[in-house]
Amino acid sequence: MPKLLIIEDEPGIRMTLEDRLTAEGYLCSSCGDGISGEATAMEQSWDLILLDLMLPGRDGLTVCRNLRKAGRDTPILMLTARNTDLDVIAGLGIGADDYLAKPFDMGVLLARMEALTRRFNRPHNSGTESLSGPVSFGRFILDPASGKFSSDGVEVNLFAQEYRLLEYLVAHPDRLLSRDEILDQVWGYQSDTSTRTVDVHIAKLRRILGESDLPRHILTIRGRGYKFTASE
Repeated sequence: MPKLLIIEDEPGIRMTLEDRLTAEGYLCSSCGDGISGEATAMEQSWDLILLDLMLPGRDGLTVCRNLRKAGRDTPILMLTARNTDLDVIAGLGIGADDYLAKPFDMGVLLARMEALTRRFNRPHNSGTESLSGPVSFGRFILDPASGKFSSDGVEVNLFAQEYRLLEYLVAHPDRLLSRDEILDQVWGYQSDTSTRTVDVHIAKLRRILGESDLPRHILTIRGRGYKFTASE
C-alpha cells in the first residue's frame, strides 16, 4: 500500500481525500497545518505528499522548500485554490513535481497520483535505455549510471523530476518532443492531461544551464514542443 501524506487545512477536503484515497488502496495520514505537516513529512518516508498551498502556521511553498533542502525527494503534488501563473511557477520552481487547481476532479487527481508514485519507484534511468554511457554537451556531463549531472566537473543538484526530464531530453537528441509525449514519458500522464508543469520545468532547466535568455541546448519548437541538441 503506497504511503500518502495529506497536508490540507480544510477539514471537509481533508476527510474526503482520506476516505476516497484509503478506499483506493493508499495508506493515508493527514495534517491540518504546515508546521505539523512538515514535521510529519520529515519523520517518516512517504510515497507521495499532497500539499495544499495555503496553510496556517507555515505555507505550502515553505514546507516544500524545506523538504527539498533536507534532501527529501518524495513526489509532491501541490493543491492550490489560486491557480495563477506565479503560484504554479513558484511551487514547481522549488521542487514540487506538479500542481492541481481546486476544485479538482477526483479521477484526475487519482491518475496523477498513480503516475507520480509509479515514476518515483522506477529506476532513475528507466525508459532511457539509449543512454549507454555519460553524455557531454557544452560544459555539462550527464551520467545515467550514477544518476549525476555536473558542470565543469562540479556536481549540480537536481530535483528528481528535473533529472528525469533532462535525462529524457538528452536520450532523444535532435528530435521534436511534444508536451504530450514528455508528460506521458516523464510524468506518466496521458495526453489529455492539461498542465503547465512541462513548460515550468523546462524553464527551470534552462536557468540551471545558464541559457534562460538564449537557449542553446533545450530549444523551443513554437507551437509543437521542445528539442534537445548537444551542439552549441
